[in-house]
Amino acid sequence: MTGYGASADLLGAPDYGLLTLTEMANHAARMVQAVTVPVVADGDTGYGNPLNVRRTVQEYERAGVAAIHIEDQVMPKRCGHMEGKQVIDAREWAKKIQAAVDTRSDPDFVVIARTDARAVYGLEEAIVRAKLAIAAGADMIFVDAPQSVDELKLLRESIDAPLMANMIEHGKTPLLSVQALQEIGYNLVIYPLTSLYAAAGAMLEAMTELQTTGTTAGCIKQMLTFQRFNELVGLKELQTLEIKYRVD
Repeated sequence: MTGYGASADLLGAPDYGLLTLTEMANHAARMVQAVTVPVVADGDTGYGNPLNVRRTVQEYERAGVAAIHIEDQVMPKRCGHMEGKQVIDAREWAKKIQAAVDTRSDPDFVVIARTDARAVYGLEEAIVRAKLAIAAGADMIFVDAPQSVDELKLLRESIDAPLMANMIEHGKTPLLSVQALQEIGYNLVIYPLTSLYAAAGAMLEAMTELQTTGTTAGCIKQMLTFQRFNELVGLKELQTLEIKYRVD
């Protein structure tokens, strides 16, 4: 669950720190209900200090997510691949990670420490911060926006913990395959904006077609059918249950 996508979905706005904890936690809960795989959820900055992080973890656990990542940006944050990021003191961020680890009630709930320091102070500072987060108890490290394959490899060589990679189309990090990242040594990879960008592109194309021609006939082959979409969102399951509970 990307904060970037959530902001676009819920507000029609950029990822500029506009969403609140409760909006994000509620969004996560709905997403968890809709899928059958573990959900990794963006926890932004934890929405405040370590005490706020504690409540954030409690709400995300209650929502049913499998993992959260907490970053070191100054509030209000922005997308990790945008310009103008700022980060808080490394020790303050480490305390946030410690608070997240201390608060979780499920030992399988994964705390991912995300640092945006690469863009602000360089890769070496990001590595220093990663080590502080590991000492604070983080389960996994997420250095956002490394700018080359060599940087991705250096992070793997320098950090003694599971690593997460973030693949954003047209972002600052080279777009690698899952296999390539696995060969480097990354343990988790997310493609958080792939479906969002694909869907937005298709919607723009369809609406342009409608506006210019007065019909959607020219792009109907690119659309799911009425029947296929209903299958996708689980109509058959509800119809089966409806029959099961019907009073004859």
